[in-house]
Amino acid sequence: MTTFKRVAVYCASSDSVPEVYFEAARGLGRLLAARGIGVVFGGGVVGLMGACADAAMEAGGEVIGVIPEKLMALEVGHHGVTRLEVVSDMRKRKQRMEELSDAFIAMPGGFGTLDEIFEAACNTQLHYHLKPCGILNTDGYYDGVVQWLERAVRETFVREAHRHIVVSADDPETLLTRMIEADLTGIPKWLER
Repeated sequence: MTTFKRVAVYCASSDSVPEVYFEAARGLGRLLAARGIGVVFGGGVVGLMGACADAAMEAGGEVIGVIPEKLMALEVGHHGVTRLEVVSDMRKRKQRMEELSDAFIAMPGGFGTLDEIFEAACNTQLHYHLKPCGILNTDGYYDGVVQWLERAVRETFVREAHRHIVVSADDPETLLTRMIEADLTGIPKWLER
């Protein structure tokens, strides 16, 4: 069984998404704080990322934001967190969030969210690290992605041994449990035959 010091949370920066996603973001932030797990996030005060960070802080958790200079210049940086790191660009942000985290969760989001969670999954597949990835499938948002993952395995685009690098659940508690129970030590390297 794995324990996490910090979990990276990837999610939407939009303030105009439905309330159900904000409720899930706050719930995830509170859950991580209650478990003594720090939150690493994209550093913004806006959208689901701001909601998750605020809830974790209010619950007494550690919250570390990592934000690119360009977004900081737009004044969307969250100054009410434990620590806010400013980096040069999005690539450095992903790298720094990966360094700070023991696991990764994708909440509902757009292009950036999928980019981040699947880069983390690829890095596990290639053994750059062995950190679990989770998809929080709030309100069925990621049903299509989960179905795609299953098809990718059936049609051998993703090896069966790699399928469980990414786990999913509809609620934060179940997702965190699945990630903690994930045993990635037996995951073969992608290039091993």
